Amino acid sequence: MSGWDRIRASGSRLGGGGRSRNSQTTVHLGRVQPQHPGHRTIHCNDREANLPVKFKGNSVSTTKYNLFTFLPKGLFEQFRRVANLYFLMISILSTTPISPVHPVTNVVPLSLVLFVSLVKEAFEDWKRLLNDRVINSTPVDVLQGQKWESIPWKKLQVGDLVRIKQDGFFPADILFLASSNPDGVCYIETANLDGETNLKIRKALERTWDYLHPDKAAEFEGEIQCEQPNNSLYTFTGNLITQKQTLPLSPNQILLRGCSLRNTEYIVGAVVFTGHETKVMMNSMNVPSKRSTLERKLDKLILTLFGVLFLMCFIGAIGSGIFINRKYYYLGLREGVEDQFNPSNRFVVAILTMFTLITLYSTIIPISLYVSIEMIKFIQSTQFINKDLHMYHIESNTPALARTSNLNEELGQVEYIFSDKTGTLTRNLMEFFKCSIGGEVYGTGITEIERGAAQRNGLNIDEVKKSAAAVHEKGFNFDDARLMRGGWRNESNAETCKEFFRCLAICHTVLPEGDESPEKITYQAASPDEAALVTAAKNFGFFFYRRTPTMIKVRESHVEKMGKVQDIQYEILNVLEFNSTRKRQSVICRYPNGRLVLYCKGADTVIYERLVDGDNNLKKVTRAHLEQFGSSGLRTLCLAYKDLSSEWYESWNEKFIQAKSSLRDREKKLDEVSELIEKDLILIGSTAIEDKLQEGVPSCIETLSRAGIKIWVLTGDKMETAINIAYACNLINNDMKQFTISSETDAIREVESRVTSLVKKGARKITLSIGDGANDVSMIQAAHVGVGISGLEGMQAVMASDFAIAQFRFLTDLLLVHGRWSYLRLCKVVTYFFYKNLTFTLTQFWFTFQTGFSGQRFYDDWFQSLYNVIFTALPVIILGLFDKDVSATLSKKYPQLYKEGIRNTFFKWRVVAVWAFFSVFQSLVLYHSTVAASRSSLNTSGKMIGLWDVSTMAFTCVVVTVNLRLLMACNLITRWHHISIGGSILAWFIFIFIYSGIMTPYDRQENIFFVIYVLMSSFYFYFTLLLIPIFALLGDFAYQGIQRWLFPYDYQIIQEIHKNDPEVSSRVELLEIGNDLTPDEQRSYALSQLPRETSKHTGFAFDSPGYESFFALQAGVLAPHKAWDVCRRASMRQQPAPPKN
Repeated sequence: MSGWDRIRASGSRLGGGGRSRNSQTTVHLGRVQPQHPGHRTIHCNDREANLPVKFKGNSVSTTKYNLFTFLPKGLFEQFRRVANLYFLMISILSTTPISPVHPVTNVVPLSLVLFVSLVKEAFEDWKRLLNDRVINSTPVDVLQGQKWESIPWKKLQVGDLVRIKQDGFFPADILFLASSNPDGVCYIETANLDGETNLKIRKALERTWDYLHPDKAAEFEGEIQCEQPNNSLYTFTGNLITQKQTLPLSPNQILLRGCSLRNTEYIVGAVVFTGHETKVMMNSMNVPSKRSTLERKLDKLILTLFGVLFLMCFIGAIGSGIFINRKYYYLGLREGVEDQFNPSNRFVVAILTMFTLITLYSTIIPISLYVSIEMIKFIQSTQFINKDLHMYHIESNTPALARTSNLNEELGQVEYIFSDKTGTLTRNLMEFFKCSIGGEVYGTGITEIERGAAQRNGLNIDEVKKSAAAVHEKGFNFDDARLMRGGWRNESNAETCKEFFRCLAICHTVLPEGDESPEKITYQAASPDEAALVTAAKNFGFFFYRRTPTMIKVRESHVEKMGKVQDIQYEILNVLEFNSTRKRQSVICRYPNGRLVLYCKGADTVIYERLVDGDNNLKKVTRAHLEQFGSSGLRTLCLAYKDLSSEWYESWNEKFIQAKSSLRDREKKLDEVSELIEKDLILIGSTAIEDKLQEGVPSCIETLSRAGIKIWVLTGDKMETAINIAYACNLINNDMKQFTISSETDAIREVESRVTSLVKKGARKITLSIGDGANDVSMIQAAHVGVGISGLEGMQAVMASDFAIAQFRFLTDLLLVHGRWSYLRLCKVVTYFFYKNLTFTLTQFWFTFQTGFSGQRFYDDWFQSLYNVIFTALPVIILGLFDKDVSATLSKKYPQLYKEGIRNTFFKWRVVAVWAFFSVFQSLVLYHSTVAASRSSLNTSGKMIGLWDVSTMAFTCVVVTVNLRLLMACNLITRWHHISIGGSILAWFIFIFIYSGIMTPYDRQENIFFVIYVLMSSFYFYFTLLLIPIFALLGDFAYQGIQRWLFPYDYQIIQEIHKNDPEVSSRVELLEIGNDLTPDEQRSYALSQLPRETSKHTGFAFDSPGYESFFALQAGVLAPHKAWDVCRRASMRQQPAPPKN
């Protein structure tokens, strides 16, 4: 009998028959009520009562397949690709009598492609399954009877009471009931949810604080009425009905699955949502699927090939219908011959021949193209982008991360960049810099924006000498002796200063951590601005050092008299939280002397609307100060306060409690109630916080602009602030003509969120959005390419992005180097695939004209099967990985080269047409020259060369020609090109030697028996093999020479300019680390300093995957040995540098 069954059998059903009544409703605890469609009812600690509702279990699955669905669903996914579906149809067609080729011809390559794809899918899904098993088996303490028992997460049910210990993860969405900390608080970390590592405070309802120990928790009787499961992480609406009371619940009492408990010994809670109904699981939807522009155009190219295939088959079908005739008596076309060759019904002959030729010419569609492209993109992402030291940020130990490999080439065609400002162009390290109090400006520093504006106007600003009172620490960079060290007491507005500092110290949601001393304390804040304001209060003598859910303690200095320090406890009655609609935050507090005060801070437009009438001079002066701060690039907030009477507050608080208890439209009602009290405020002043530009932003924007990229910065700053920041980061300059469009209407405000989609869909340009915060997610997902900055605003932007970098300046390398190279490489890969398949298929097509359009095959079935997957597969992958027109340094030195990608220069239909023209030319040469040479050739027995001798010779010439043509397409030829091309040709000869040396009675292989040995014994073989590929490639050679000298591409001009430059590594040593390193850090640093190869194909961080281990061995550094280093040792000789003129 299970633990739960023992409880039920002992009659310990909680709440059975109990009744609870309040003024509005009657609730029967323990009895099952019909579930309201708008909310759910949960009986706490009573599984039997919850059983009929059939809440979902807590087991989660993130796998895409299971044992039964893997094969059908996996195959369905694969056959959604047009090429795979086409080859499936061809494979089926090849099993019919009308097929001239053996089914193996199409089944083998299709099976190989499907096998590789399905193995990849299975491997990825298996990793998800193992991860799910670990998570579902994690133990958690659940109340059974009057003791805690450990069960796996997957057995947890809605309504269970659970105990979570320090540093443990919450297994479900839990209602927080009690904590080991005083005053029912706990601290949680939401890094797994949104990436934010700062701690957040949660407070249990005071009525449930006592249910901490198992004997007391077993007495808990309660019913939760709450919203149905949804994906809103930051909202929750519900009520807890217990002990004849209805208590409102808010997000402050909800602990979400995936978060972890910090700085708290343990907590007790009731499970509300489980498994796939938890908020984090409901948010775990896939990022919108994106396909690159090149991939979409590739689909059009495939459709064009279908058109060419249909045309070839149609010509053959018409020719067959015309040619078939009984006058060719030697064909034996008598009465009763099969329909495909019956001259009496030419229409049927044409139709059947059409299907025959479809199977014969099926190789025109490159089945291995998609697999090859996926492999190339994957290696580009994991080995080149992710390991580039140019995009490694040492301060945060953050490398670049390609979260998808589908969009590599899209990075090389971006025309519009949409960027957030804060945290993306700026550092998001907020520092309190200036302030305005009672109409007086304090702070003597000069911002970067002010200095840049002065230089733009031809002025030179001398560096301001800092006073002895200046303080510079994290979050605070302020210099003005009038306020520091109690100097504010001597100001004429000393009382206003005191209200200003108290507002900073009280009106916030910051959590203090560490020792309660100004030097050692740290602040955990929801935003860097909040932390900066509280740090400012500390430096002004109002040191906030402790908080509970109902109290804040502040150590105030110099208030009564200079030098006197006193600890003041302020009772926090209400917190009206900040949100994007309200744009303000208010705190209602009670002083020790009974004074009731509302402190409010927020955007100037919002605060000014709520100020009391009068004192227009202060409003006007402060407004001017705000404009001044904005022009200096500072972030501003207005501070205000209001004294409250006890009667007015009590009346308002009743409305506030009612709004908090509402199950419907709670947020709207809370906003309405807040409006009642947040009015008639008295202006105190304003704060000005500096957020400096990131390193390298101006030069990066200038470089990207020269590359032809248009950059739009989307910001909520004032017009003057936006213009000055744009000048500071080189977004605009004095040579540009400026148009200023200003409006305060809501319609204009909404444009910001839609501008990315407007350019993407309206202008049909390739867009890239970059941001660092949760507010940037929609912009990132709307663009063709989304880039997330792994900054200080959490990881939401990164988790929604396609690529993640640590600094804005890394866009230069991401776009101009990796993006451009990927675009160039993949364009060549696609067009080369198109060329080699068309060339091979056309030789078969020309043969059809000499066979009466009968569908007779020219090549052996295995030749056709292995052409794409063995004899021409590896070189094109090497091309896609290592081809490079110019080095990374030159790519950034000449950013105008990037414009070729924007114009899509290398994948226009004109480029495809050139490849197609030479494919036709080469196929004619390869076929007719081989056939013509064979007519006068004899083998060693004096016999004429036969069909299979000619076809084997022609196939040999095709393999050699198309592989050599790839060398002509390369801008850079490395040892890997030699190995892959030589290896492919060698693979063909090894295959044909083995294949033609054996014979089995079960296939048609006897046609090829001993063919290669006969061929190689004749002069015909060597004559043909030497001359025909050279003659076939002469046209390409001439065209490329003429094009390079008379109509050169931009990169070819740069190649000529720098053709005599010595080969030097373009890798910049970014790591500057001191001697105080751990052994692991010392080893990592030593590896980073190892010598790198200086060949031209090394434009990425670690040159090529794994090469560091050989150098490490030479340098005496322990590093894992890599298998491919064996090849490395054989190629360590460097070529001498070209002689200097």
